[in-house]
Amino acid sequence: MDRLREWWKPTYEPLEDQDEREDGSSPKAQRVSRFEYFIFLSLGVAMLWSWNMFMACATYFQRRFAENEFLLNNFQSLILAVSTITNLGSALYLSYRQKSANYPWRICASLVINCGVFTVLALSAVMFRVGPEAYIVILLTCVFWASWSAGLSQNGIFAFVNKFGGIYTQAIMAGQGVAGVLPAIAQIISVLAVPQSPGTQGSTASPKSAFIYFLTATFVSGSCLLLFLLLLSRHRISPHKSGSEVIDSEDLAPATHTQVSLWILLKKLKFLSFAVWLCFLVTMIFPVYTQVILSVRPEDSSPRMFKPDVFIPIGFMLWNLGDLSGRVICGWRRFTCYRPKLLALVSVARLVFIPLYAMCNIKGNGAVISSDLFYWLVQFTFGMSNGWVGSNVMMSTPEWVDDDEKEASGGFMGMCLVAGLATGSLTSFLIVNV
Repeated sequence: MDRLREWWKPTYEPLEDQDEREDGSSPKAQRVSRFEYFIFLSLGVAMLWSWNMFMACATYFQRRFAENEFLLNNFQSLILAVSTITNLGSALYLSYRQKSANYPWRICASLVINCGVFTVLALSAVMFRVGPEAYIVILLTCVFWASWSAGLSQNGIFAFVNKFGGIYTQAIMAGQGVAGVLPAIAQIISVLAVPQSPGTQGSTASPKSAFIYFLTATFVSGSCLLLFLLLLSRHRISPHKSGSEVIDSEDLAPATHTQVSLWILLKKLKFLSFAVWLCFLVTMIFPVYTQVILSVRPEDSSPRMFKPDVFIPIGFMLWNLGDLSGRVICGWRRFTCYRPKLLALVSVARLVFIPLYAMCNIKGNGAVISSDLFYWLVQFTFGMSNGWVGSNVMMSTPEWVDDDEKEASGGFMGMCLVAGLATGSLTSFLIVNV
């Protein structure tokens, strides 16, 4: 038993000015600025808003690709592959450019790119009525730029926030959870707001609902850009200046950045990096299953919310509500975990959700447990486990590195997160035809 207790103790050397915390408790609570917390929450929303827009819009894309069976069956995996591989490539590239990094500029650039991408997507819904082969090119091009934007955002925000403190990292993680919930709600509202046309199976065939849906992303990114510029102004940081030109009275953007070897970070953060990688690898099964799991009720006699064009977005919304709950509760010390090995074990345990999904009504072929409530419970708890593990990993990272490694560790852990998403997206091709 003593050996087991010793194995579960934190293995990373704590910073000199911190207690050992062998009981897994979190560091002392810090003073929180509500203004800055809200801005970092908003940046977290913007960071994952675009990715969740693509996921929640599955029913609209199904309409666009209905005439091409290959694209209809594989568009979700294509989106995931292009998105995560591009995101991983950008994360690797940006992680190797630490020394000259201008993190505020990267954040601003990502928000500007998002505004452009979703304006194009919104216009494509009402102006560029092309066939499925041409539309997949437009869509994947937009996915590429949105993913590059996400790479800039993740690298910039996680590095920038580590100079403020762990609670602001939790704000970003909570914002990411909000970014999962709101696009699904926007999709449901945009579907229900447009009357169902005769001869169609759902109002997602209407380009107007898609136009409204995509335009909300442009509004969100633009609003977050203005808020972030306000934060920079408050701390006298210029996003247009880099290196020694950056002026900040509170030393939140140091003149130079320490170049830290990724191998050194991996050795210090081996369990945390594994936990976040596996957590998001397993998480990537949920978009593939969610777009093909239908209500157990007969479609022709069921209420509107159980028809695919509403039921599928509800599935995304419930998963993201769980994810948001898992991220939010990490704001309370009693729900935080600073034990890297325990977080890694919970990440492994999440594999149990794969057989649970297989018990649901996949493609209308019947369910082992014939209950929509069971499916919704699986969605919510799977999302909650993702939010809890991901938030605790990212919040605890700064506690196990030196002060001059905090910015680099934020970018490194963001890269591990993206690596998990990329690996999971490639794995999704194996289960797309279940």
